[in-house]
Order: sequence, then structure tokens, then C-alpha cells
Amino acid sequence: MELAGGVALVTGGAGGLGEATVRRLAAAGAKVVIGDLADERGEALAKELGDDAVFARTDVTDEDSVLAALDVARGLGELRIAVSTHGGPVAHARVLDREGNPYALDLFKRTLDVYLTGTFNVLRLSAAAMAKNTPNGSGTRGVVVNTASIAAFEGQIGQSDYAAAKSGVVGLGLVAARDLAAVGIRVMTIAPGTFFTPAFRTPEEQAQETWGSKVPFPKRMGRPEEYGALVQHIAENDYLNGEVIRIDGALRFGPK
Repeated sequence: MELAGGVALVTGGAGGLGEATVRRLAAAGAKVVIGDLADERGEALAKELGDDAVFARTDVTDEDSVLAALDVARGLGELRIAVSTHGGPVAHARVLDREGNPYALDLFKRTLDVYLTGTFNVLRLSAAAMAKNTPNGSGTRGVVVNTASIAAFEGQIGQSDYAAAKSGVVGLGLVAARDLAAVGIRVMTIAPGTFFTPAFRTPEEQAQETWGSKVPFPKRMGRPEEYGALVQHIAENDYLNGEVIRIDGALRFGPK
């Protein structure tokens, strides 16, 4: 699929993986809608990229909010790419604490709402917009790229909500690809390992020492630009569909 002249929506577009994706797609000639709740960062990025990007305040769990972002996208042209990179709060607590108290159900539901339901919300609404596009030579009308995590496969202690949500994103991918095949929309999933982003809230040197040392090779944390490059390749390669791609330097999470 040709990126130049198309339009992309990137939710979480003001964050680490999202910002790198926005920059990569814009450099390839796409117009990009930066969907995020971080107004200041999103507006600053859009200003920096000029005519190549627009910021739209977006709550992925809210239908009207996502539809508003898609309206912004339609104002720029045909939506060809939707990428979900948004994050959210994660409690990192065991199913039972040391006193035997169970993990709060509302916290579990909150994590699933943001990471899984929010991803599906963006997927379904973006697909409805893409279905109206003119197909390219291979019949493709668009591509949706969802972000899971290697925690979907090797969830660590205290990650019950996060691992469950990301496992749901993995499970969604093939079903959605099959559902949307009739209208020429591809669905792909990326499962990142440990990438250094501002979400770590620690100096990079410290994060690299803690997390990068555990990666077999290259022996470092992932770079957001590497995630963005993978998104671009997925968008451009029409034969990639219904698959999960791990990008993790061969890392496999242990229990802790």
C-alpha cells in the first residue's frame, strides 16, 4: 500500500511508540492524525510536523471521541492506516496481596477497558471508515495495526490485568482480519518487548541497565523508531495480514 497521499490515525500518538510512528508515517508522505489525551505534547508534535500532522484529543474508550478524530482524518483524505499505541494506568499487583486481599475488580476492568476495549473501539470505527475507500491494485482499502505486548505470552507476576488485556489484543487480530477480509482491510498486531519510552519515568541509562541487560541480542532496550519502522513495513506490505509480530530482541519474560 502506498503511504504517500494517504491518511493515518495514530492513537497514543503523542507517546513514545506513537510519536515515533507519527514521525515515520509523516516522513513517508502520509498525513497523520495524532490521537491522544496529552494535549500539550500532541499539539507540539503537530506544530513541529506542520502540514503533515493534526492533533485531535482522543479518548479511545469513548465512541464519540474516536469518531471525532476520524472526522478530522476524513478532512485530510482517505483513512488508510489506523495504529493503536495508546497506553494507560496499570496497577501491577498480585491477584492476592500479602494479607490475602484480592485484587480490586474495578482496577482489572479499567485496564481491560483501556488496552483491550479501547483497541477494539479504534479498530471497528476505523474499519467502518476504511470500508468506503477505493481499493488499491491488490484490493486493499486499509490496514489496522494493534499493539499487544510479549506480556500477552509471558505475563509476569503482578500483571494479571495487563497480560489479560494484551492477550485479548492478540486474540482479536486473526478474527478481525478474517471478518474484514471481505472489504479489503488488513489487521496486524505488534507485540513489543521492552522499549525505552518516557513511560518508564527513569533515566535511560538506569532503564537500560535494568531491562536492556536481559535482552539476548541486541543487548539493549528497543527504540521507538524501530517500532515505527515496523509499522511502516506492515502498511506497505499488503501480504501481511492476521499475524502477530514480536519485536523484542529474542527476549522472553521470566516470572519477575
